[in-house]
Amino acid sequence: MATSMPAARLTLAQMRRSAGRLASAGVAIAIGTAFVAATLLTGSLITDITNNQVTATFADAELVVFGDESLTPADLEATRGVDGVAAADPQVPQFTELNNAGKSVWQQLIGVASDERLAALELTDGAWPAANDEIALPPDVAERLGVGLGDVVASSRWVLDDEPTTYEDGSEGYDGEQAVEKLTVTGFVDDPFRAYPGGGAGVLTQSAIAERLADGTEPGRQPTTSAIMVALEDSADAAAVEAALTEAVPAASDVTATEEYATKVVAQMSGGTDVVYLVFVLAFAAVALVVAGLVIANTFQVLVAQRSRTLALLRCVGATTGQLYRSVLLEAAILGALASLAGIVGGTALVQAGLMIAPAFDLEVTLPETVDLSAPVFIAPLAVGIVVTLASALAPALSAARVAPLAALRPADAPTFGKGAGRVRAVFAALTTLGGFAAVAVGVWLAVQGGGADPTLPMAAVVGGGCLSLIGVIIGSVFWLPKVTSGIGRLAGMTGPSARLATANTLRNPRRTAATATALLIGVTLVGMMTTGAATARATMDNELDSMYPVDIQVSTTTSDDDGQQAAMPPAVADAVADVEELRAVAQVTAASVETPDGTWPTIDVVAAAPDELRAVVNDPDALGDLRPGTLVVPESLAQNQEVDGLDEIVLDGPGGTTTLDVVTGDLTYGTAFIVSHDLAGIHPDLRPNQLWAGVSAGQDVGAVITAVQDAVSTTDEVVNVGGAVAERESIQQVIDMILALVVGLLAVAVVIALIGVANTLSLSVIERTRESAMLRAIGLSKAQLRTMLAIEGMLIAGVGAVLGIVLGLLYGWAGAISVLTSIGDVSLVVPWAEIAVVLGIALVAGLVASVAPARAAVRTHPVAALAAE
Repeated sequence: MATSMPAARLTLAQMRRSAGRLASAGVAIAIGTAFVAATLLTGSLITDITNNQVTATFADAELVVFGDESLTPADLEATRGVDGVAAADPQVPQFTELNNAGKSVWQQLIGVASDERLAALELTDGAWPAANDEIALPPDVAERLGVGLGDVVASSRWVLDDEPTTYEDGSEGYDGEQAVEKLTVTGFVDDPFRAYPGGGAGVLTQSAIAERLADGTEPGRQPTTSAIMVALEDSADAAAVEAALTEAVPAASDVTATEEYATKVVAQMSGGTDVVYLVFVLAFAAVALVVAGLVIANTFQVLVAQRSRTLALLRCVGATTGQLYRSVLLEAAILGALASLAGIVGGTALVQAGLMIAPAFDLEVTLPETVDLSAPVFIAPLAVGIVVTLASALAPALSAARVAPLAALRPADAPTFGKGAGRVRAVFAALTTLGGFAAVAVGVWLAVQGGGADPTLPMAAVVGGGCLSLIGVIIGSVFWLPKVTSGIGRLAGMTGPSARLATANTLRNPRRTAATATALLIGVTLVGMMTTGAATARATMDNELDSMYPVDIQVSTTTSDDDGQQAAMPPAVADAVADVEELRAVAQVTAASVETPDGTWPTIDVVAAAPDELRAVVNDPDALGDLRPGTLVVPESLAQNQEVDGLDEIVLDGPGGTTTLDVVTGDLTYGTAFIVSHDLAGIHPDLRPNQLWAGVSAGQDVGAVITAVQDAVSTTDEVVNVGGAVAERESIQQVIDMILALVVGLLAVAVVIALIGVANTLSLSVIERTRESAMLRAIGLSKAQLRTMLAIEGMLIAGVGAVLGIVLGLLYGWAGAISVLTSIGDVSLVVPWAEIAVVLGIALVAGLVASVAPARAAVRTHPVAALAAE
């Protein structure tokens, strides 16, 4: 028999008998490999999208001349004069603030292409600009500004002075002023290849772009650009033209085809590979596979226990330990291959589904219609799935092969560590756990102290210490986690005998209980860490924005007077904003620049208003509690930067004279100081309020309030800017929520896999306790009580893993937030109670659901039959 029994035939027969049990393990590994396949496919898509995005602004240009901001108008003419060049345009993006009726948009501008091959934008309506006072806009920008064809928008930009300014230290430089031009909308343009972020670019004439470039260049210097796009004649030889351009434009640093340029740029961005992407996303795949490995190991322990009688008979009739060992590994390899193939198909389908629904989210990138399943994307997940499955099956295979024939006639516990191995494991776990948490503590301390010489050191210490301590927790879980489970179980044991039996059962096989709970602990820890970090970051940013931006909404004018001060607010705008019902209060304030008579204090921006009106609209009224006539409230950071920290009083100077004010340092990080209107009038008597500060009423929708203010201002036909903290806070929260949703979604895969392991563990527990369950039934334990016992056991294992994961997640999340956010401001540690409740609830319900199938198996067998089977 030892030589004639085909291992493959035995394996296939065993797999057919255990199809249901193998299916759960197959699902675990399929999820993990699907994760890997989806990650690699997404990485390939990102590379293709990045290449297309890099070259999108070059449209269909065959060649591009690069010059590192050194190409002059003369180089442009030289390029156009090369034989074979049909057209050439400089790539000179400009930026401007477009305003209309209180609504403003920061917009990129480009010039009209001289050849349609050099046009990244398409004209969808109207006409291209033909004069310097005309513009074509993206439709969504026109909609935001509320303009149509033939309407006029205001364009604000910075123009340098013709003469240099001599500063107090004797140095010279060019100041400038804000210029506002009226531009007529002649057409609407589409950005089909997503070449420009934000929905496209505005289009001016090439001469208007050149004029704006010259206005921003210091007198005496030539305007320069970094790239010239080239379209070739139909009969031109690209290689010959490329060589001729290199000779004709000595300032060029490179002349290359657009595809080659994209390859170079992407390689430079990623250091030659997509390292950041792979490390970030594949890390989640690795977590899923580690958890899947734990589940698979437990599953094969279930199979070994189920087949203990069969294994004993095979050994008795001559099967060798090697044959049984190879049979289990062959089974694992087949399972790994089939599950991995299913995972690859699932991951590919998932990415394809993402491509199909992505256009509905307006991601501002051009996406392919189908995925490209290359050989590496297919082979890598397949190999990973098989290797992980084989590695997970090694211990159960050894357990099956090393049991003596007579001993194998009884159910065998899972393999346990020897005393020596246990001591080594315990010492290693203790050292890594304590050392890791010590590193985390050092990182937090360094962050609180200011980061030391290297600001990245605290974060590195926290991340490294967190990883080390988590490894220690996982390795040492077999020693302490079952005891924690038992301790919590004793509390549940007060409810009746079923709970007490369930608690005792968790200690029957500490290693398996620890492995199952640890699998769930890993996923929950990472989910808890991310949710805690995100909640802390959100609260910290909210507090920081409250101090950086005293009010929710600011309405300000966009022009300056002859003295360089901000122009006065039109009364019609003030009346319109005051009528917005969603605002709790509106204050008229005056922003100005002040200085000292002797020039010892640099010019500083101040805001003046009536104290009571100002405190009614600001987010932190207490910070302006010292604002009164005769005082200058200076934010602490501004006082340190301006070297006035510690001064008792200061003299301010202006066209109207001088005034002496007491200096009071305020707990703000805002970039201006505060005085009362009467004190400002003493030095700037002609200034009038030029800003409106408004506070949003509690419970109002931020976006709706901003829209209401913009709509109110739009009825006045005045050009003002509407902004403030609420808009920035909303955008920051959206970014945080988007990242959190992505990360938690990825980590949820590990949690799902871990919950499969809970069901497998309960199944093995039922198999090992078949005789005991029958005995309990025989002495009076009802079917309901038996089901309750298994339900409590499942909820204990899942609940303990979830609770410990939540605790670790809180610690890691807080430590990470402190290491990253301390440089921004005071960190507000937050406990995300809602998310914690959801995670804990899911774990408990999943533990309860996982007990259903094992409980049915336990109560299905009649007590007499079960006793006889043993």
